[in-house]
Amino acid sequence: MGAGIAEVLAGHGYRVIGIDADEAALDRGRSIVQTSTGRALERGKLTAAERDALIGRIEYGTDLGAVTEAQVVIEAVSENLELKTSIFGRLGTLASADALLATNTSSLPITAIAKASGRPERVVGVHFFNPAPVQSLVEVVRTVLTDPATEQRALELVTAVGKTPIVCGDRAGFVVNALLVPYLNRAVRLLQDGFATAEEIDRAMVERAGYPMGPLTLLDLVGLDVTASALRRMYSETRDRRHAPVALLTELVTAGWLGRKTGNGILVGAGADRPAPRVLVDRSAELPDALLLPYLNDVCRMVEIGYAAPDLIDTGMSRGCRMPLPFDVLAGLGPQRVLVGQQRIFAETAEPGDRPSLLLERLADADDPAGALAQLRTLGR
Repeated sequence: MGAGIAEVLAGHGYRVIGIDADEAALDRGRSIVQTSTGRALERGKLTAAERDALIGRIEYGTDLGAVTEAQVVIEAVSENLELKTSIFGRLGTLASADALLATNTSSLPITAIAKASGRPERVVGVHFFNPAPVQSLVEVVRTVLTDPATEQRALELVTAVGKTPIVCGDRAGFVVNALLVPYLNRAVRLLQDGFATAEEIDRAMVERAGYPMGPLTLLDLVGLDVTASALRRMYSETRDRRHAPVALLTELVTAGWLGRKTGNGILVGAGADRPAPRVLVDRSAELPDALLLPYLNDVCRMVEIGYAAPDLIDTGMSRGCRMPLPFDVLAGLGPQRVLVGQQRIFAETAEPGDRPSLLLERLADADDPAGALAQLRTLGR
């Protein structure tokens, strides 16, 4: 991830100093940049001269003291809060007084990381999506301690490197993962409980819901361990049982079945060895609603609580996950149909998190549900 961010910055004219723990880690970073830019060269996205100039703007080293000359410091180590706070404790001492300090994390609390620096007003989250050179979205995460000028500097930097920023508060999952990760977890639950086969679940979302990729294929791509870690972080904050990793997901992670990166997961790997709970009562006809409606209910709840406006959610899910705009999907199905289906799901699960959101109920009960939804979508613009 750090190599990808370095490539993005260097590709837009910034001089970058890449710092890692040891020479072996630096070699991996160099290799990632070489491979990625080589691929861009082959595809005609870079000329040979542009590639050479990009690579020439990146220096590598193991001395964290090099940050003293940086105007911006972006930390991109693994999702380990203790490690990140330790690094920010050192950055607070080493970095220049006016440096922008940013952490690239998909789920860890920015406030805790910021406080460790001793200068939390200058710390912000910048969640790049993987692979950073390709994905256009960056979540800029502010805390209650973030100086508005710091947030503005981060937004200007993200925009300057050709990315689309969305601003959100410091809550587990931010915008994109707060919606995506429970959706993936529910897909695994449907598989675990014998609701339908893995192929049926993915096929329903692609062929009937129009999604570019099924949730279980996406889970293998993202990494089962990454998803489980994000879920645990969300559950620790929300105590919503839907956010606790389901048993099958935990079992696969414990077994080392992490998806594409290990060669085996839910849909990757040898067919005979893939997890395939028996389908005793075929409920595949209830797809894609069984996955789609709880997701749309979560989308409505996110707006209802004032965390994100509809256009911000649409931007996040379309650019961060390449999914259809959630509010386009809601408009296509109609709030009334979504509400009736979600009421049925809630009656079955009795999970508090599956209760239809108040906003969804109000949209469905409006004299003109389509008009009410269209008006809602103008909020925040």
